[in-house]
Amino acid sequence: MRWKKTLQLIEVHAEGEVGKVLTSGFPNIPGNSVAEKLAWMNDEKEGNSIRKLLTLEPRGALAGSVNVLLPPSHPDADAGFFVMQADQTHAMSGSNSMCLVTALLETGVVEMKEPETEVVLDTAAGLVKAKATCKDGKCERVALEMTPAYVEVLDAEIDTEEWGTVKYDVGFGGIFYAIIDADQVNLSIEPRYARELADAGAKLVSLLREAYPVQHPEIPAIKDIAYVMFRSMDDDGAVRTCTTLWPGRVDRSPCGTGSNVNLATMHARNLVKPGDQLVSRSITGGEFKVSLLKETEVAGKQAISAEISGRAWIYGIQQIGLDPSDPFPEGFVLTDTWGPLAGEIK
Repeated sequence: MRWKKTLQLIEVHAEGEVGKVLTSGFPNIPGNSVAEKLAWMNDEKEGNSIRKLLTLEPRGALAGSVNVLLPPSHPDADAGFFVMQADQTHAMSGSNSMCLVTALLETGVVEMKEPETEVVLDTAAGLVKAKATCKDGKCERVALEMTPAYVEVLDAEIDTEEWGTVKYDVGFGGIFYAIIDADQVNLSIEPRYARELADAGAKLVSLLREAYPVQHPEIPAIKDIAYVMFRSMDDDGAVRTCTTLWPGRVDRSPCGTGSNVNLATMHARNLVKPGDQLVSRSITGGEFKVSLLKETEVAGKQAISAEISGRAWIYGIQQIGLDPSDPFPEGFVLTDTWGPLAGEIK
Protein backbone atom coordinates (compact mmCIF):
# COMPACT_ATOMS: atom_id res chain seq x y z
CA MET A 1 0.00 0.00 0.00
CA ARG A 2 1.13 3.56 -0.76
CA TRP A 3 -0.53 5.30 2.16
CA LYS A 4 0.89 8.73 2.87
CA LYS A 5 -0.99 8.84 6.19
CA THR A 6 -1.81 6.07 8.62
CA LEU A 7 -4.10 6.64 11.58
CA GLN A 8 -5.35 4.28 14.26
CA LEU A 9 -8.62 4.63 16.12
CA ILE A 10 -10.33 2.79 18.95
CA GLU A 11 -14.04 2.36 18.18
CA VAL A 12 -16.25 3.14 21.18
CA HIS A 13 -19.88 4.06 21.79
CA ALA A 14 -21.65 5.61 24.78
CA GLU A 15 -25.28 4.50 25.00
CA GLY A 16 -25.22 4.04 21.21
CA GLU A 17 -23.48 7.30 20.27
CA VAL A 18 -20.21 6.54 18.48
CA GLY A 19 -17.14 8.36 19.78
CA LYS A 20 -14.02 6.94 18.13
CA VAL A 21 -10.69 7.77 19.77
CA LEU A 22 -7.78 8.65 17.49
CA THR A 23 -4.64 7.36 19.21
CA SER A 24 -1.91 7.66 16.59
CA GLY A 25 -1.07 9.33 13.30
CA PHE A 26 -2.36 12.81 14.17
CA PRO A 27 0.07 15.69 13.46
CA ASN A 28 1.28 18.05 16.17
CA ILE A 29 -1.16 20.92 16.52
CA PRO A 30 0.24 24.37 17.35
CA GLY A 31 -0.93 26.04 20.56
CA ASN A 32 -0.07 26.26 24.24
CA SER A 33 -3.50 25.10 25.41
CA VAL A 34 -6.29 22.86 24.17
CA ALA A 35 -8.35 26.01 23.51
CA GLU A 36 -5.59 27.38 21.24
CA LYS A 37 -5.35 24.04 19.46
CA LEU A 38 -9.14 24.05 18.98
CA ALA A 39 -9.00 27.52 17.42
CA TRP A 40 -6.28 26.35 15.01
CA MET A 41 -8.32 23.31 14.00
CA ASN A 42 -11.33 25.47 13.11
CA ASP A 43 -9.50 28.46 11.63
CA GLU A 44 -6.79 26.86 9.52
CA LYS A 45 -7.31 24.94 6.26
CA GLU A 46 -4.99 22.14 7.38
CA GLY A 47 -7.05 21.58 10.52
CA ASN A 48 -10.29 21.42 8.59
CA SER A 49 -8.73 19.05 6.04
CA ILE A 50 -7.74 16.62 8.80
CA ARG A 51 -11.26 16.75 10.26
CA LYS A 52 -12.92 16.10 6.90
CA LEU A 53 -10.61 13.18 6.16
CA LEU A 54 -11.88 11.33 9.23
CA THR A 55 -15.47 12.49 9.61
CA LEU A 56 -16.83 12.65 6.05
CA GLU A 57 -17.43 9.82 3.59
CA PRO A 58 -15.96 7.48 2.48
CA ARG A 59 -13.86 7.05 5.65
CA GLY A 60 -16.30 8.67 8.08
CA ALA A 61 -20.02 8.43 8.63
CA LEU A 62 -22.86 10.73 9.57
CA ALA A 63 -23.47 9.18 13.00
CA GLY A 64 -20.49 9.58 15.25
CA SER A 65 -17.51 11.71 16.28
CA VAL A 66 -13.73 11.35 16.27
CA ASN A 67 -11.99 12.30 19.51
CA VAL A 68 -8.38 13.39 19.12
CA LEU A 69 -6.20 12.34 22.03
CA LEU A 70 -3.78 15.17 22.88
CA PRO A 71 -0.98 15.61 25.40
CA PRO A 72 -2.46 17.61 28.29
CA SER A 73 -1.55 21.29 28.59
CA HIS A 74 -2.73 21.54 32.21
CA PRO A 75 -0.42 20.05 34.86
CA ASP A 76 -3.32 18.36 36.68
CA ALA A 77 -4.67 16.54 33.61
CA ASP A 78 -4.00 12.99 32.42
CA ALA A 79 -4.97 13.60 28.79
CA GLY A 80 -6.30 16.31 26.52
CA PHE A 81 -8.82 16.01 23.71
CA PHE A 82 -11.21 17.74 21.36
CA VAL A 83 -14.10 16.42 19.29
CA MET A 84 -14.14 16.40 15.49
CA GLN A 85 -17.52 16.30 13.76
CA ALA A 86 -18.83 16.98 10.27
CA ASP A 87 -19.43 20.69 10.84
CA GLN A 88 -16.37 21.66 12.91
CA THR A 89 -14.13 20.67 15.80
CA HIS A 90 -15.86 21.10 19.16
CA ALA A 91 -14.54 21.86 22.62
CA MET A 92 -16.24 19.24 24.72
CA SER A 93 -18.77 16.39 24.80
CA GLY A 94 -20.08 14.30 27.67
CA SER A 95 -20.70 11.10 25.72
CA ASN A 96 -17.33 11.46 23.99
CA SER A 97 -15.62 11.98 27.36
CA MET A 98 -17.14 8.68 28.49
CA CYS A 99 -15.84 7.01 25.34
CA LEU A 100 -12.37 8.49 25.81
CA VAL A 101 -12.07 7.51 29.48
CA THR A 102 -13.25 3.96 28.71
CA ALA A 103 -10.70 3.66 25.89
CA LEU A 104 -7.83 5.04 27.99
CA LEU A 105 -8.49 2.62 30.84
CA GLU A 106 -9.39 -0.55 28.95
CA THR A 107 -6.40 -0.27 26.59
CA GLY A 108 -3.98 0.53 29.42
CA VAL A 109 -3.00 4.03 28.30
CA VAL A 110 -4.01 5.11 31.81
CA GLU A 111 -3.61 2.53 34.55
CA MET A 112 -6.93 1.09 35.71
CA LYS A 113 -7.43 0.90 39.46
CA GLU A 114 -10.33 -0.99 40.98
CA PRO A 115 -12.91 -0.24 42.21
CA GLU A 116 -12.49 3.37 41.00
CA THR A 117 -10.07 5.25 38.79
CA GLU A 118 -9.88 9.02 38.52
CA VAL A 119 -8.99 10.52 35.15
CA VAL A 120 -8.70 14.27 34.53
CA LEU A 121 -9.36 15.47 30.98
CA ASP A 122 -8.00 18.73 29.61
CA THR A 123 -10.54 20.31 27.25
CA ALA A 124 -10.91 23.72 25.63
CA ALA A 125 -13.86 24.31 27.97
CA GLY A 126 -11.83 23.50 31.10
CA LEU A 127 -10.90 20.47 33.16
CA VAL A 128 -13.36 17.57 33.30
CA LYS A 129 -12.84 15.23 36.24
CA ALA A 130 -13.93 11.65 35.60
CA LYS A 131 -14.46 8.86 38.11
CA ALA A 132 -14.64 5.47 36.46
CA THR A 133 -16.17 2.51 38.27
CA CYS A 134 -14.02 -0.49 37.31
CA LYS A 135 -14.31 -4.23 37.87
CA ASP A 136 -12.44 -7.21 36.38
CA GLY A 137 -10.69 -5.03 33.82
CA LYS A 138 -13.91 -3.41 32.62
CA CYS A 139 -14.80 0.27 32.91
CA GLU A 140 -18.41 -0.18 33.99
CA ARG A 141 -19.49 3.44 34.38
CA VAL A 142 -17.97 6.91 34.00
CA ALA A 143 -19.11 9.85 36.14
CA LEU A 144 -18.05 13.27 34.85
CA GLU A 145 -17.79 16.43 36.90
CA MET A 146 -18.74 18.70 34.04
CA THR A 147 -17.48 22.19 33.29
CA PRO A 148 -19.76 24.78 34.95
CA ALA A 149 -23.02 25.39 33.05
CA TYR A 150 -24.83 28.70 32.87
CA VAL A 151 -27.84 30.23 31.14
CA GLU A 152 -27.57 33.03 28.60
CA VAL A 153 -31.31 33.54 28.12
CA LEU A 154 -34.62 31.86 28.99
CA ASP A 155 -37.75 31.96 26.85
CA ALA A 156 -36.33 34.00 23.99
CA GLU A 157 -38.49 33.96 20.86
CA ILE A 158 -37.86 33.60 17.16
CA ASP A 159 -40.39 33.75 14.33
CA THR A 160 -40.23 30.87 11.84
CA GLU A 161 -42.12 30.12 8.64
CA GLU A 162 -42.80 26.49 9.55
CA TRP A 163 -43.66 26.64 13.27
CA GLY A 164 -44.61 30.24 13.94
CA THR A 165 -43.08 31.77 17.08
CA VAL A 166 -40.71 29.34 18.81
CA LYS A 167 -39.46 29.86 22.37
CA TYR A 168 -35.93 28.76 23.21
CA ASP A 169 -33.34 28.81 25.99
CA VAL A 170 -29.63 29.34 25.35
CA GLY A 171 -26.90 28.14 27.69
CA PHE A 172 -23.36 26.88 27.97
CA GLY A 173 -22.44 23.46 29.31
CA GLY A 174 -19.12 22.81 27.58
CA ILE A 175 -20.45 24.20 24.28
CA PHE A 176 -23.45 26.42 23.55
CA TYR A 177 -26.95 24.99 23.09
CA ALA A 178 -30.38 26.25 22.19
CA ILE A 179 -32.94 24.11 24.01
CA ILE A 180 -36.49 23.89 22.66
CA ASP A 181 -39.55 21.98 23.82
CA ALA A 182 -40.24 19.37 21.16
CA ASP A 183 -43.98 20.04 20.99
CA GLN A 184 -43.23 23.48 19.52
CA VAL A 185 -42.17 21.78 16.28
CA ASN A 186 -45.15 19.38 16.47
CA LEU A 187 -42.96 16.34 17.11
CA SER A 188 -42.36 13.86 19.90
CA ILE A 189 -38.96 12.41 20.72
CA GLU A 190 -39.37 8.94 19.29
CA PRO A 191 -37.23 6.91 16.85
CA ARG A 192 -39.87 7.18 14.12
CA TYR A 193 -39.46 10.98 14.09
CA ALA A 194 -35.65 11.03 14.05
CA ARG A 195 -35.40 12.35 10.47
CA GLU A 196 -37.96 15.09 11.09
CA LEU A 197 -36.27 16.13 14.36
CA ALA A 198 -32.86 16.22 12.67
CA ASP A 199 -34.14 18.43 9.85
CA ALA A 200 -35.98 20.74 12.25
CA GLY A 201 -32.91 21.12 14.44
CA ALA A 202 -30.66 21.86 11.47
CA LYS A 203 -33.01 24.58 10.22
CA LEU A 204 -33.42 26.12 13.67
CA VAL A 205 -29.73 26.19 14.56
CA SER A 206 -28.96 28.12 11.38
CA LEU A 207 -31.62 30.69 12.29
CA LEU A 208 -30.59 30.91 15.94
CA ARG A 209 -26.88 31.34 15.27
CA GLU A 210 -27.74 34.49 13.38
CA ALA A 211 -30.44 35.67 15.79
CA TYR A 212 -28.52 35.04 19.02
CA PRO A 213 -24.70 35.22 18.67
CA VAL A 214 -22.83 34.09 21.77
CA GLN A 215 -19.23 33.80 22.92
CA HIS A 216 -17.79 32.40 26.12
CA PRO A 217 -16.69 35.32 28.36
CA GLU A 218 -13.35 33.68 29.22
CA ILE A 219 -12.60 31.37 26.26
CA PRO A 220 -12.73 33.22 22.90
CA ALA A 221 -12.37 29.98 20.91
CA ILE A 222 -15.81 28.81 22.12
CA LYS A 223 -18.57 30.72 20.37
CA ASP A 224 -21.87 30.30 18.53
CA ILE A 225 -24.75 27.94 19.24
CA ALA A 226 -23.45 24.49 18.33
CA TYR A 227 -26.62 22.41 18.61
CA VAL A 228 -30.35 22.49 19.15
CA MET A 229 -31.56 20.09 21.82
CA PHE A 230 -35.24 19.19 21.85
CA ARG A 231 -36.67 18.17 25.22
CA SER A 232 -39.81 16.77 26.77
CA MET A 233 -40.79 14.99 30.00
CA ASP A 234 -41.54 11.29 30.31
CA ASP A 235 -44.28 10.04 32.64
CA ASP A 236 -41.72 8.74 35.14
CA GLY A 237 -40.09 12.18 35.50
CA ALA A 238 -37.12 11.55 33.21
CA VAL A 239 -36.13 14.30 30.78
CA ARG A 240 -36.40 13.02 27.20
CA THR A 241 -33.64 14.58 25.09
CA CYS A 242 -32.84 14.80 21.41
CA THR A 243 -29.78 16.79 20.47
CA THR A 244 -29.62 17.54 16.75
CA LEU A 245 -26.24 17.84 15.09
CA TRP A 246 -25.72 19.89 11.94
CA PRO A 247 -26.18 19.26 9.04
CA GLY A 248 -28.84 16.73 9.97
CA ARG A 249 -28.70 13.89 12.47
CA VAL A 250 -29.72 13.15 16.05
CA ASP A 251 -27.55 12.19 19.00
CA ARG A 252 -28.07 8.56 19.93
CA SER A 253 -27.08 9.24 23.54
CA PRO A 254 -28.84 11.47 26.10
CA CYS A 255 -26.07 14.07 25.44
CA GLY A 256 -23.87 15.08 28.35
CA THR A 257 -23.17 18.75 27.55
CA GLY A 258 -26.79 19.29 26.51
CA SER A 259 -28.06 17.68 29.71
CA ASN A 260 -25.66 19.95 31.60
CA VAL A 261 -27.22 23.02 29.97
CA ASN A 262 -30.76 21.75 30.50
CA LEU A 263 -30.05 21.25 34.20
CA ALA A 264 -28.85 24.87 34.35
CA THR A 265 -32.12 26.05 32.78
CA MET A 266 -34.09 23.99 35.31
CA HIS A 267 -32.05 25.51 38.14
CA ALA A 268 -32.65 29.02 36.77
CA ARG A 269 -36.39 28.26 36.87
CA ASN A 270 -36.12 27.00 40.50
CA LEU A 271 -37.09 23.47 39.44
CA VAL A 272 -33.98 21.79 40.90
CA LYS A 273 -31.53 22.49 43.73
CA PRO A 274 -28.12 21.16 44.79
CA GLY A 275 -28.38 17.49 45.69
CA ASP A 276 -31.15 16.73 43.21
CA GLN A 277 -30.71 13.92 40.68
CA LEU A 278 -32.65 13.17 37.52
CA VAL A 279 -32.45 10.96 34.46
CA SER A 280 -31.79 12.15 30.91
CA ARG A 281 -33.17 9.64 28.41
CA SER A 282 -32.29 9.64 24.71
CA ILE A 283 -34.41 9.00 21.63
CA THR A 284 -33.17 5.38 21.71
CA GLY A 285 -33.90 4.91 25.42
CA GLY A 286 -30.31 5.19 26.67
CA GLU A 287 -29.93 6.94 30.02
CA PHE A 288 -27.48 9.26 31.79
CA LYS A 289 -27.76 10.08 35.48
CA VAL A 290 -27.60 13.84 36.05
CA SER A 291 -26.86 15.31 39.49
CA LEU A 292 -26.70 18.97 40.54
CA LEU A 293 -23.61 19.20 42.75
CA LYS A 294 -23.46 22.87 43.70
CA GLU A 295 -24.08 26.45 42.66
CA THR A 296 -21.15 28.43 41.29
CA GLU A 297 -20.47 31.24 38.79
CA VAL A 298 -18.71 31.91 35.50
CA ALA A 299 -17.45 35.45 34.89
CA GLY A 300 -20.08 36.82 37.26
CA LYS A 301 -22.90 34.73 35.78
CA GLN A 302 -24.86 32.36 38.01
CA ALA A 303 -23.83 28.82 37.13
CA ILE A 304 -24.06 25.24 38.35
CA SER A 305 -21.67 22.35 38.70
CA ALA A 306 -23.14 18.98 37.66
CA GLU A 307 -22.13 15.34 37.56
CA ILE A 308 -23.27 13.26 34.59
CA SER A 309 -22.67 9.54 34.44
CA GLY A 310 -23.16 6.87 31.80
CA ARG A 311 -21.67 3.80 30.15
CA ALA A 312 -19.43 3.20 27.13
CA TRP A 313 -18.20 0.13 25.28
CA ILE A 314 -15.21 -0.54 23.02
CA TYR A 315 -16.32 -2.50 19.95
CA GLY A 316 -13.36 -2.45 17.60
CA ILE A 317 -10.01 -1.13 16.35
CA GLN A 318 -9.77 0.76 13.06
CA GLN A 319 -6.80 1.69 10.91
CA ILE A 320 -7.23 4.34 8.22
CA GLY A 321 -4.86 5.25 5.44
CA LEU A 322 -4.81 7.77 2.62
CA ASP A 323 -3.43 6.74 -0.77
CA PRO A 324 -1.89 9.70 -2.68
CA SER A 325 -4.11 8.94 -5.69
CA ASP A 326 -7.36 8.91 -3.65
CA PRO A 327 -9.66 11.52 -5.28
CA PHE A 328 -11.41 12.24 -1.97
CA PRO A 329 -8.74 13.31 0.54
CA GLU A 330 -11.27 15.60 2.25
CA GLY A 331 -14.25 13.30 1.77
CA PHE A 332 -17.72 14.22 0.58
CA VAL A 333 -21.33 14.29 1.75
CA LEU A 334 -24.61 13.44 -0.01
CA THR A 335 -28.06 14.60 0.91
CA ASP A 336 -29.55 11.10 0.86
CA THR A 337 -28.11 10.48 4.32
CA TRP A 338 -26.67 13.79 5.52
CA GLY A 339 -29.82 15.85 4.93
CA PRO A 340 -30.67 18.80 2.70
CA LEU A 341 -28.10 21.17 4.27
CA ALA A 342 -25.15 18.86 3.59
CA GLY A 343 -23.92 20.98 0.73
CA GLU A 344 -23.18 23.81 3.17
CA ILE A 345 -20.42 21.90 4.98
CA LYS A 346 -17.18 23.88 4.61
